[in-house]
Amino acid sequence: MRFSESLKKKRDFQTVYNKGRSFANTYLVMYAMDNGLEKNRLGISVSKKVGNSVVRHRLTRLIRESYRLSEEHFRCGTDMIVIARSSAKGKDYHDIESALIHLGKLHKIYK
Repeated sequence: MRFSESLKKKRDFQTVYNKGRSFANTYLVMYAMDNGLEKNRLGISVSKKVGNSVVRHRLTRLIRESYRLSEEHFRCGTDMIVIARSSAKGKDYHDIESALIHLGKLHKIYK
């Protein structure tokens, strides 16, 4: 990810959850807020309710890869948290990518 880094600290996640706006679709939920930096920060959350560790890691990789390939279309200076819903289990790359782009357009951060 050239223009982005990861959200890792619990404090950063809580800030985005409390101050950010959220939109959802069938497969994903996205919280977003401006961070005042020149880069995006992406956090990915997949609950144990979605499936076992193999399923959770696969969804994490799909979300990260779909963001990485469409990263230049996202507006810089945004903190994003993407949460996978249980309906995303078993979906392929194109479904996850279109869900991520749809949420980016709802947040008006996708050009």
